[in-house]
Amino acid sequence: MEKLRHIFTGRPLWMNAMMLFCAYMTFIYMPFDMFIKPVEEDQEVWFGFMLTGWSAKATEPIHWLIYGFGLFGFLKMKSWMWPWAGLYVVQVAIAMLVWTLLSENGPGILAGLVVASPFVALSIALFMAKDKFGERDGEEQVDADGGEP
Repeated sequence: MEKLRHIFTGRPLWMNAMMLFCAYMTFIYMPFDMFIKPVEEDQEVWFGFMLTGWSAKATEPIHWLIYGFGLFGFLKMKSWMWPWAGLYVVQVAIAMLVWTLLSENGPGILAGLVVASPFVALSIALFMAKDKFGERDGEEQVDADGGEP
């Protein structure tokens, strides 16, 4: 139990939630999406443009890598997570807005702004959390017990 508690120390609750989301996507959803979900049902959204079928299947490994690196980066609080995590989340916010505008049944710009807003807020939080990630003054960030966060 102490080891589990140690995994979740050193970062804000919202960042732990992002780490858990990345773990879920890395170990549960993306393997299902790649290896079990039929190609006919595959959908991937990149920058607001939806890919389906084999185009979606071909880009799934990229999403899998992004979530895997996100999990590792949050787990170890790697310095390279800033600014990349925030930039990725900004891209998700833009994609949410673009998708609502481009989709045939899209709800329009107002709904797109509402849907994108939490991601904009999350990206701002990530950009403001630079001091939480990695190295400080050339030294690797450590916990009180001497281990990496």
